[in-house]
Amino acid sequence: MSAPSLQAFQDQVSELLLRHRSLLDVLSKNGQSSASVNRAVVKAITECGCIELHANKQVFEAGVSLEKAKENAGTHVQGELCENCREVIGSELGRELFYMSALCNLLGINMDEVVVKESQKCATLGLFNLS
Repeated sequence: MSAPSLQAFQDQVSELLLRHRSLLDVLSKNGQSSASVNRAVVKAITECGCIELHANKQVFEAGVSLEKAKENAGTHVQGELCENCREVIGSELGRELFYMSALCNLLGINMDEVVVKESQKCATLGLFNLS
């Protein structure tokens, strides 16, 4: 079975969303689902311990190659998610995607187009995209 396209998922969300059809409801549920993703990641660190956070200053040296700079820039994450934490975080991300799709539906925005435009922007701006 192949994965559904963003448009198919967006259509499915439109059919399923009954209770929270108000823009304000969807906005608040989207924020709540985002907070739940953050909380699930924090719990993977603080309760399960399958991953650890070792944050420190990111040092970027002038004149270093792009590949070396990527190597030096760490994620601050050590370890790997256990199966349970991966499932919980994946579920929370799915809920966040659901409400993002609902928000797109209410505002008449096509998620496929959003992804295409963002990909084009990333290709054009490259490393300067989010700096």
